[in-house]
Amino acid sequence: MKGILFFIGIILVIAWIFGFIVYHTASALIHLLIFFAVLSFIFGGLSKRRT
Repeated sequence: MKGILFFIGIILVIAWIFGFIVYHTASALIHLLIFFAVLSFIFGGLSKRRT
Protein backbone atom coordinates (compact mmCIF):
# COMPACT_ATOMS: atom_id res chain seq x y z
CA MET A 1 0.00 0.00 0.00
CA LYS A 2 2.80 2.44 0.84
CA GLY A 3 4.39 1.93 -2.58
CA ILE A 4 1.12 2.84 -4.26
CA LEU A 5 0.75 6.01 -2.21
CA PHE A 6 4.31 7.05 -3.03
CA PHE A 7 3.72 6.39 -6.73
CA ILE A 8 0.48 8.42 -6.68
CA GLY A 9 2.31 11.24 -4.92
CA ILE A 10 5.05 11.29 -7.56
CA ILE A 11 2.47 11.33 -10.39
CA LEU A 12 0.57 14.20 -8.75
CA VAL A 13 3.72 16.27 -8.22
CA ILE A 14 4.74 15.78 -11.85
CA ALA A 15 1.23 16.71 -13.03
CA TRP A 16 1.30 19.81 -10.82
CA ILE A 17 4.68 20.96 -12.18
CA PHE A 18 3.56 20.26 -15.76
CA GLY A 19 0.32 22.18 -15.24
CA PHE A 20 2.13 25.11 -13.65
CA ILE A 21 4.67 25.35 -16.48
CA VAL A 22 2.20 24.86 -19.33
CA TYR A 23 -0.68 27.03 -18.18
CA HIS A 24 1.05 29.70 -16.02
CA THR A 25 -2.11 30.13 -14.02
CA ALA A 26 -2.84 29.45 -10.39
CA SER A 27 -6.09 27.58 -10.93
CA ALA A 28 -7.82 25.61 -8.23
CA LEU A 29 -7.02 22.32 -9.99
CA ILE A 30 -3.27 22.87 -9.74
CA HIS A 31 -3.53 23.63 -6.05
CA LEU A 32 -5.66 20.55 -5.49
CA LEU A 33 -3.05 18.41 -7.24
CA ILE A 34 -0.23 19.62 -4.99
CA PHE A 35 -2.45 19.28 -1.92
CA PHE A 36 -3.25 15.63 -2.73
CA ALA A 37 0.39 14.93 -3.55
CA VAL A 38 1.49 16.28 -0.16
CA LEU A 39 -1.22 14.28 1.59
CA SER A 40 -0.09 11.17 -0.24
CA PHE A 41 3.51 11.66 0.93
CA ILE A 42 2.37 12.29 4.51
CA PHE A 43 0.17 9.20 4.64
CA GLY A 44 2.89 7.15 2.98
CA GLY A 45 5.40 8.27 5.60
CA LEU A 46 3.00 7.59 8.45
CA SER A 47 2.17 4.11 7.22
CA LYS A 48 5.90 3.39 6.74
CA ARG A 49 6.59 4.24 10.38
CA ARG A 50 3.81 1.96 11.62
CA THR A 51 5.16 -1.13 9.86
